[in-house]
Amino acid sequence: MEIKVLGPGCAKCSKTEKLIQEVIKETGVEASVEKVTDMLQIASYGVLGTPSVIVDGEVKCTGKVPKKEDIKNWIAK
Repeated sequence: MEIKVLGPGCAKCSKTEKLIQEVIKETGVEASVEKVTDMLQIASYGVLGTPSVIVDGEVKCTGKVPKKEDIKNWIAK
């Protein structure tokens, strides 16, 4: 599973990345997490707000810090 956190590096972006890492550890799901800070690359996903979360190429969240429960639902197989 490939998870991308899109954002310029603000506090909300960092919190989002930290929450995703916590959920991965708690659930034992195998996933790579990449932080994307390049604005052109972020724009290529068609998102207008950050932080945004992309799971396996699908936009799951944009413009807010997701809840842990939401993250668990996204990565559950």
